[in-house]
Amino acid sequence: MNDAPLACYAARDEHSRGRLHRELPPALRGEFQRDRDRIIHSNAFRRLVYKTQVFVNHEGDLYRTRITHSMEVAQIGRTIARALHLHEILTEAICLAHDLGHTPFGHAGQDTLNDCMRDYGGFEHNLQSLRVVDLLEERYAEFAGLNLTFETREGILKHCAIEQAEQMGEIGQRFVVGTQPGLEAQLANLADAIAYNNHDVDDGLRSGLIKLDDLRELALFGKAYQCVREAYPTLGGRRLVHETIRRMIDRVVQDVVAASQAKLAELKPQHIEDVRKLAEPLIIMSDSVQAEHLELKLFLHRQLYRHSRVLRMTTKARRVLRELFTSFFEDIDLLPHEHRLAADRAARETGDAGRARVVADYVAGMTDRYALLEHRRLFSPDERS
Repeated sequence: MNDAPLACYAARDEHSRGRLHRELPPALRGEFQRDRDRIIHSNAFRRLVYKTQVFVNHEGDLYRTRITHSMEVAQIGRTIARALHLHEILTEAICLAHDLGHTPFGHAGQDTLNDCMRDYGGFEHNLQSLRVVDLLEERYAEFAGLNLTFETREGILKHCAIEQAEQMGEIGQRFVVGTQPGLEAQLANLADAIAYNNHDVDDGLRSGLIKLDDLRELALFGKAYQCVREAYPTLGGRRLVHETIRRMIDRVVQDVVAASQAKLAELKPQHIEDVRKLAEPLIIMSDSVQAEHLELKLFLHRQLYRHSRVLRMTTKARRVLRELFTSFFEDIDLLPHEHRLAADRAARETGDAGRARVVADYVAGMTDRYALLEHRRLFSPDERS
């Protein structure tokens, strides 16, 4: 918990909207700490260590993976939460869980699975993350999933189509009526954007796919770089890059704190439910920093995510996942035993859509290297099953 008292509009353990399945209160922890601990101990969280952020896992030991990304998001989230007197542990829980449903091979994997599932309800990694914590994790005797609190679950579900939200009950209601989640959920969403913008700069420079001279032309990087150069004229190499990036993060974090404090002072919410009734978020960047952040994001999209080396990697990844999905969907006997039973049961209940969803669950849960191994087992004549 925070050392300072929580703000009146922060989430509180004792005022949680509760869990899907009733449980006795934890003896030595708060409700949100229980959530955080369950997330860390989950199979889905451990698998993130071998899931792509930008570069496929085997391309280098120092590139970010989904698990290091999630940890960086949590660090940024907790810093801002403490400054705003929000619930740090709830913020951390949401940050650590937000990518639990992500596919192997990053966004290329998600897009491919969405294409494969187009006739069966689609695939979206935020919805899949919620499906993981609500249903797919198998750890507890009395319920499926992790049985997390409403507050953690609403933070995991960052966006959702209205047609799907209408079928999700209380957790999807805000997308139907156009309101906001609690501040910790808003904060986790913004911390995610801050983290990936900055660490993708670091990974992009390490890979050689983006150049320092090009980044210096961007306002957010250029100002931080100039500050480092003035303070340490002889500094170079990785230390120059790290000093620049840490100043970029610090500038954006301080801006979020100041802009959010001003917004909170303007609208004066007195309770988390006041926050949830609003049509606009309260955890924000200033307009000027938001513009600089967007400039950097667009640069990374052009120069890094669309680089020929990354595109070659994602083209291979798309083929691997599409062929895996198609093979398992057409012949569920190829699936491991428990998944085969689940696919058969789902097919009897809801037809092809049910079978496809179980196949998508299996493929989405793979790590990069396991997906490549499964693909070789299925399609390489020399590979043993």
